[in-house]
Amino acid sequence: MTDAPADPPPARAIVVMGVSAAGKSTIAAGLARVLGYRWADADDLHPAANVAKMGAGEPLTDEDRWPWLDLVGQGLERGAASGGLVMACSALKRAYRDRIRRHAPDAVFVHLTGSRELLQQRASARKDHFMPANLLASQIATLEDLDDDEIGVEVDVDAAPPTIVEAAQVWVDSLDD
Repeated sequence: MTDAPADPPPARAIVVMGVSAAGKSTIAAGLARVLGYRWADADDLHPAANVAKMGAGEPLTDEDRWPWLDLVGQGLERGAASGGLVMACSALKRAYRDRIRRHAPDAVFVHLTGSRELLQQRASARKDHFMPANLLASQIATLEDLDDDEIGVEVDVDAAPPTIVEAAQVWVDSLDD
């Protein structure tokens, strides 16, 4: 008698979240690779007006973000339906994550965390990024940690990217246990 093959794990909508310079794009791409998912960067969905505003050193308002967050949620919903998607997205406030879940109710979150000093050092070292380092403080002030009823995990970014990706993968895999 042979064992029946195990059902494959469900395709997921995963948001790698955190403030600027936490490494969202790097970790999202790495996590997608090990899970066999596609990945996307929510920054690519910002309208030109948002990019210009951030490039001028102005923080976005919630009104600036709502249409963008709808696009993020819609992309995650489509991505989960077509084999899984990891999206790098700041998702700083609970209200933003709720807006994403309006479209992708099963989205889960990998919250990248780090010391203010480490994040500032990384932000200051970046070149040719539309998010200037001086907006990091406003992002840190805006950040709301995941609530107990949100499916997510915090992963410290004070490690090499492969180690961070592995920690995130272990957590994602544990969702199927």
